[in-house]
Amino acid sequence: MRKANRRNFSVIVERDAEGYYVASVPELRGCHTQARSLDKLMVRVREAIELCLEVEHDAGATTEFIGVQRVTV
Repeated sequence: MRKANRRNFSVIVERDAEGYYVASVPELRGCHTQARSLDKLMVRVREAIELCLEVEHDAGATTEFIGVQRVTV
């Protein structure tokens, strides 16, 4: 990707019950991946974003990530 075309994305990182790290990109529908380490997760999430951007041209507008709120019930 050329520097002029760079975009910033928010990535939500969680750890599942088996200890895997899971990354989701709210701005890109269906863009998520997982890995055993955070270093590997960052490599994989960049790859996932690039793949999602390849098909984004046909998908229309994306959403804008605003933030995360914690709610106690």
